[in-house]
Amino acid sequence: MATFFLIIIYLAFISLGLPDSLLGTAWPVMRPELNAPLGAAGVLYMTIAAGTIVSSLASGTILNRFGTGRVTLVSCIMTAGALLGYATSPSLVWLLVCAIPLGLGAGAVDAGLNNYVAAHYKAHHMSWLHCFWGVGATLGPVIMAQFITNNAWRYGYLTVAAIQCALVVILFFSLPLWDRVAKIHSRVSDLAAQEEAVNEPEEKTAAGHPLKIRGVKLALVSFMLYCGIEAAVGLWGSSYLVNMKNVSASTAAQWVSLYYAGITAGRFITGFITFKVSNRNLIRGGQLIALIGALLLFLPLPEGFALAGFIIVGFGLAPIYPCMLHETPVRFGKKKSQSIMGYQMAVAYTGSTLMPPLLGLLASSITIGIFPFYIVLCTAAMFLFTERLNIFLKPKTNLAHASIGSGSDPSV
Repeated sequence: MATFFLIIIYLAFISLGLPDSLLGTAWPVMRPELNAPLGAAGVLYMTIAAGTIVSSLASGTILNRFGTGRVTLVSCIMTAGALLGYATSPSLVWLLVCAIPLGLGAGAVDAGLNNYVAAHYKAHHMSWLHCFWGVGATLGPVIMAQFITNNAWRYGYLTVAAIQCALVVILFFSLPLWDRVAKIHSRVSDLAAQEEAVNEPEEKTAAGHPLKIRGVKLALVSFMLYCGIEAAVGLWGSSYLVNMKNVSASTAAQWVSLYYAGITAGRFITGFITFKVSNRNLIRGGQLIALIGALLLFLPLPEGFALAGFIIVGFGLAPIYPCMLHETPVRFGKKKSQSIMGYQMAVAYTGSTLMPPLLGLLASSITIGIFPFYIVLCTAAMFLFTERLNIFLKPKTNLAHASIGSGSDPSV
């Protein structure tokens, strides 16, 4: 039953990733038909991300009242309806309206499932959960590429909406299973909490507001930069390839799908590496790999190097986000990690909300050729902020890793 339940959770995260990569892939074809400016994609993305922020902030109350299973079901219904709206949209205004339920549904699923897996499963499951998000994000451009060649981007959205509807059916019939598994985990968590209260010494972290804790602000900036980079590459990668590399829209969609494939494959591999390598080293290595890929996009090299750059950036980004999430209790202590986690998620969504539109604004004012420079600059900044955080917290994280084990998960 536990294995079957994990499969359902992974399927839900596939559905979360599917819509994320559609807009950037289809925008070069959508824009002329809807008579929209280039930067309008950033506004749409910002609207979706704003809805995601709102629903993630409210998710704690909603999840406690209705349960993760019901919230996930309703959220998938919302996203399926929004995608159907995109498929039939007559104008940019209609896309903006449909972006609201698309963002609200995605935020509730993301916050609920991340919290559930972080609380009840080992570290490798966190990496594999986000790997399955990558499966969805990779399939999105692949599906859309089959239709945009004939300027039939609406059928691409319609196909993904049909997949979401199929998942809604699966989630509906699995609702009793969510309740049963939740009760089992609740009993186990209660026992673990009692044992932790007896054995865990008092943590000497800063009292009061989480932002007063040493290093938290650096961690928040790292989360913001990471999500901004990941979203910006997915949203503007196709436009950069079409306008600067003279690649066809369908070929550009396939190249961007390989970027998401790099994230997916990297997170699958990371799930195994976490048994031997610390989160800190995985984060550092991923950032350096992503920086190398971004430099390949930046340098004036043949288009084949740009393809390699997209794959390398995706592969480098793969371990960063799940490892940063899992490192939170090690960095700041278990008693403070829950409140800090909420801030990290909110700032992460803020990064994905603001940074891609900022790139769109710069591209509209200057040229889309600024895309690789933007990615290199943000990736380098993320690396510097993370390394600064490691210096601040080095004594504390060394002690924490020694006590709970490198890359291990103290949860059940």
